[in-house]
Amino acid sequence: MRSLIDISDLSRKEIDEMISVAEDIAENPAKYSEKCKGKKIATLFFEPSTRTRLSFEAAMYELGGNVLSVPGEALSSAAKGESVADTVKVISAYADIIAMRSPKEGAAFVAANSADVPVINAGDGGHCHPTQTLADLFTIYREKGGFDNLTVGFCGDLKYGRTVHSLITALSRYKNVKIVLISPEELKLPNYMKMGVIEKTGMQYEETGDLEKALPELDVLYMTRVQRERFSDEKEYERLKDAYILTEEKMKAAKKDACVLHPLPRVNEISVKIDGDKRACYFKQVKNGKYMRMALILKLLGEAENPVKEDLLYGLEIIRSASKCENPRCISQTEQELESLFKVVDKSANVCRCVYCEKRKRT
Repeated sequence: MRSLIDISDLSRKEIDEMISVAEDIAENPAKYSEKCKGKKIATLFFEPSTRTRLSFEAAMYELGGNVLSVPGEALSSAAKGESVADTVKVISAYADIIAMRSPKEGAAFVAANSADVPVINAGDGGHCHPTQTLADLFTIYREKGGFDNLTVGFCGDLKYGRTVHSLITALSRYKNVKIVLISPEELKLPNYMKMGVIEKTGMQYEETGDLEKALPELDVLYMTRVQRERFSDEKEYERLKDAYILTEEKMKAAKKDACVLHPLPRVNEISVKIDGDKRACYFKQVKNGKYMRMALILKLLGEAENPVKEDLLYGLEIIRSASKCENPRCISQTEQELESLFKVVDKSANVCRCVYCEKRKRT
């Protein structure tokens, strides 16, 4: 039995195969209308969501299955203090697969370790959002014909943007992809992403604070909103929220065949006047996300027939520590009796990272 916690859980070959399945679903929906007959997905969302939750639910319905929905922490036993581990153990008795979103980084990892059915990470705090990445990849594939030799710009909140982190990780698998990181100093891409993904894989990249300067070279522009929910200081959010706004005037500098993406929801970082531009692909992402989630559900339910539970720590050098992770958003700060685990990432420098949230520390 297998879950999807991080986009790196899928090989490039698996992603390419899922893209092929998603293409077939889009072209032949009737062929898949009863593939999940008799199956149920539980959508367990402890953080606000429109697109992701409804996308999973629509995906399961269109595969002929059924949905059990928990749209909010206040409406579940989590409001009474129930742990993530206990919650998913209970839900495993009712559903064949779980899609889960939580503001706690590492919650999906804990859930996958505890559940008796596959768990799909639908977003865990500012950490990962692998199924949005599948939607992003499918959209890029349909618009650009592939991924090799592209220059992709990421603009806005690169520090807390889990969709950015996941997409960079996925694109690092392809040939000659260059990324341009566009953000204010306070929202730059975290060092663990630069060191652990970009520099480790040899991706070309540059950092800039100037969107207009970067636009002419981009094949794909991935805009993000500055996320109020990730800020502890409201004044800091107000200062940064309008750092980048894509307008019709700015789009004049973009390539004629450029592709503008956004994981949504949009606040004001893309002018609505751009929506009619053929290069605006963010609403196409929504439908593409449904097709890729259908392909993923089929894949994981197919593999769930193998009763052997996946070891999420396999191949990692693990340090068990008496001290907790210092990240206040980490699941280890709140989950009952959760063991503090760190994976060694640089033995020579005595550096390890929290298994749940990627926070670095020295041993």
